Amino acid sequence: MMLRSLLGEPPRQNEGLLGDTINAMIQTTKLLQKETELSKDPTHDFRKLEIWTLGLITSLDELEQCLHAAAFFRKKVVHDSIEDMDPAERSDYARYVFFYKDGFIRVFSTLDKLGTVLNELFDLKTSKVKAHFSYFTVLRQFRYMKVHMELGDRLVAIKEKYKEALAELRRRRNTEIHYMNSEMKDDLWQRHQTLRGKIELEDLDQHLHDLEQGYLMVCETLHTAFAYSNQRWKKVSLK
Repeated sequence: MMLRSLLGEPPRQNEGLLGDTINAMIQTTKLLQKETELSKDPTHDFRKLEIWTLGLITSLDELEQCLHAAAFFRKKVVHDSIEDMDPAERSDYARYVFFYKDGFIRVFSTLDKLGTVLNELFDLKTSKVKAHFSYFTVLRQFRYMKVHMELGDRLVAIKEKYKEALAELRRRRNTEIHYMNSEMKDDLWQRHQTLRGKIELEDLDQHLHDLEQGYLMVCETLHTAFAYSNQRWKKVSLK
């Protein structure tokens, strides 16, 4: 919500898929609070999961804000090369790059946090396979352990639905973290192609589209995982 205020916009209304996803996670925290009260949670497992779920709500909120801010500043960029921009437009382009990069990094960090929650929630024992595991490693554990395969299959279907955008976001994330700024890589390639010509900006609209797809993938994944967990929890409670 904070970024909209800084941009002079009204607060976001949590509607549609975003609203449903946040509501599913809030429902999980309430179920965990109830379990804590009933059992007194001697091992603090329920409290830990509650804190992690609240953290995921924050992570999703921050990812959505990054996407929104990147789209906001992209609209202010009208020239196709930095050389043609005045100082104000260069600043808006720099802000777009900042929020775009922050966004695609948050796509994977949010998924990995979810992986930690799922591993704990469903006792998937992923750390025995890999000490520092990602969401995608956890996803493979459903089938390997032959547990909650209905959920695992749904999550795999979501991953496949968005695989092209995810592959591009992962490539740019890896470039950003391990090699150089992803936009600099684009610049170097264009320098090589044009030699002395102007460097045209990367395809901002395509990059924003990929980031939006990544955000939707995160929303659908979170919603599916927590709705399944809530439904299962209620069935167990009724027995």
